[in-house]
Amino acid sequence: MTAEEPPAAGWMVYVLLSGDGERTYVGIARDPEERLAKHNGERPGGAKATRARRPWSIAITHGPYPTRGEAQRVEHRLKQRPGRRRLEPLEVDESDDEA
Repeated sequence: MTAEEPPAAGWMVYVLLSGDGERTYVGIARDPEERLAKHNGERPGGAKATRARRPWSIAITHGPYPTRGEAQRVEHRLKQRPGRRRLEPLEVDESDDEA
């Protein structure tokens, strides 16, 4: 399996909310629950940016997307939003490849 080949469920974009409700973090994963465990320090491999303000929780997910590239495009769009605006649903033109 290559990095572009998703498992049966595909690639998901997730937005985490910090334990104090003040911070958000956007990422992609094939298994957001597994990735959350890493962000919370339950398993090795979390991002440095999520070491503080634990525990994190999944606030919203988008997808599945058929390729990693498509998920990364949505992730990038979400990261352009400030703070809690990342928790708002995507507009139709924000989630397709032509946006």
